[in-house]
Parts: sequence; C-alpha cells; structure tokens
Amino acid sequence: MTNTLPVVAVTRATPGGDLQVPGAKMRQRGETMPTREELLEVVRGASVVVSMFMDRVDRELLDAAGPGLKGVCNFAVGHNNIDLELCRERGIVVTNTPDAVTEGTANIGFLLLLASARRLIAADRFARTGAWVEHGPLSMMDFLGLELTGRVIHIVGAGRIGYAMALRARAFGMDVIYTSRGRKIDFEIAPLCARRVELEEGLRVADVVSIHTPLTPETRHLLNRERIGMLKPEAIVVNTSRGPTIDEAALAEALREKRIWGAGLDVFEEEPVVHPDLVGLDNVVMTPHIGSAERRWRETMSRMCEANAQAILEGREPPNRVV
Repeated sequence: MTNTLPVVAVTRATPGGDLQVPGAKMRQRGETMPTREELLEVVRGASVVVSMFMDRVDRELLDAAGPGLKGVCNFAVGHNNIDLELCRERGIVVTNTPDAVTEGTANIGFLLLLASARRLIAADRFARTGAWVEHGPLSMMDFLGLELTGRVIHIVGAGRIGYAMALRARAFGMDVIYTSRGRKIDFEIAPLCARRVELEEGLRVADVVSIHTPLTPETRHLLNRERIGMLKPEAIVVNTSRGPTIDEAALAEALREKRIWGAGLDVFEEEPVVHPDLVGLDNVVMTPHIGSAERRWRETMSRMCEANAQAILEGREPPNRVV
C-alpha cells in the first residue's frame, strides 16, 4: 500500500530555513522568483499552499492545486492577493500572519518619516558625490529639515501597525489623530490620547499622514488627486500599507511641484515597478516593500505559517484564520 502524505507547497524560500510540517511532504521553492508557470507547477496536488503577498491566488492557481486543496496560508498580514470569495465557496481555509509584522513595519514607517523630515536622500547624495567638497562648509541655512515635536500625525487605519506607528510618534512629542470605520478606545486612552476625525478633516490639519489600511475597493486611491490637494505645504505622506491606496501619479506631481514637503513609501501601485515620475525626486524616500523584513519577525511568520498549515491538515481551527 502506498503511503501518500499530504503535500504542503511553499512558493518561496522562507526565513529560518525551509518550513517543516509534521506528517506532510514539503515542496518548497528556492530564492529565485518563479514564473507563473513554475508557481502553478509547485502548487499542483497540494493540500496546503503557503503563499507570499506577491502571489496571485486566483481561480487559475486554485484549479492548478486541485480539488484536494484544504488551505492557503499567506505569509503576510494582508490578503488582497487571494480570491477570498472563491476560497470560501470551495471550503478552502485562508490564514495570515498578524502581529508578527507590526514592529518591523512600524519601524520602517518611522524610518521613512524621519528620512523625509530631515531630507536624508538629498543630504546623502550631497555627502557621497563630492558636492560637499565643491560647496565647502555648510551654512546654518543649508539642509534645514522639519522638526516633528509638536506636529500632528494622522493615522489612517487604526489597526495594530497604525497603533505602533502612533506610539513611536508620541515618543517624538507628536499629537495623534486617527481615522477608522469605528471608534478605537485604545487609541483614545493614554498613552496615545488620540482624537478620531473624518478622513478629509484629518488630511487638512495633519503634518504627517501615515496610511495603514488594507487594500479594498473602497481604499484604492484613498489618497487621490483631490485629497492630496487638501494637504498642507509642509505635509509628509508615509505609506507602508499597499501601494494602490495612493494615486502615485498625483502624489509624484505634488512632490515635483513642491506642493507638499515629502513622502516615504515602502509600497507602490505596480510593484516592482516604481512610477517613473517618483524616481528622480529627492523629496521622496523609497524602500522596496520591506516593512516586516526584520529577521526575528520574518522567522516568526515562518513559524506561524507552519502552525496554520498543521492545524488545517489535522482538521483543527488554525490560529490565524481569515476565512
């Protein structure tokens, strides 16, 4: 009699080594980016697929996995890459990795904020290209940045990462306002002492707008041309959520025309392509979607995916179920 173990297909290399799920045969890709055809092949016949946020888990991929697919474990907190409705129809469990991404993403968000406020890109280029030698000693007027103390940060999307970003802002002496679908008491009590505002009210009064919403039809281009026009001349926009929450062309135009101070972006509309109008600007700081890329937390995400996959295979409720 043939001993057929269930297959757990992992679409990319994972921090902390290859994933291990007891009682399962592991099929894991290496570090190279698979083509779509290779991706469909790696999931073929799988009982559980461990997907990354850049993998499009749609009808084609679910069909390729076949009728034995029981679960999709997304190596991310967001899940807009997955057709949740189709998974629900087919009885496929979907999980994610919340909490593990919180600290790293808030850290990159505040890094982007500080780098924008203190004009890091322009200063770095000035120091490393020889321009400083040509210029000579700086005057007290050169490379003036913006102070954060006493300024207002608008947290758009009051979840775990938004809270962590607000906590860092409070440590720098900033006042916090927030926008969410419902009231968040944890934002309003100490230490944040934040005030809830409607989105457009917050955009008009904020010195920093930090976006932390999931990507849904309602949040696509949440920060559109009209709303970007509401921002203060010294406003800074930070986005560590999903790129399409901002109209990149409109943001690039506002930055180029210096209608706002700057932006810090870890996510982009057409990743890995960056809008060409952003590339040459020194008032935007960009990182390649590395918000959660701190070793401890990425390894934690690996362990969470293992636990979710094992629970699905054993018919138990997984720790981090989405649908």
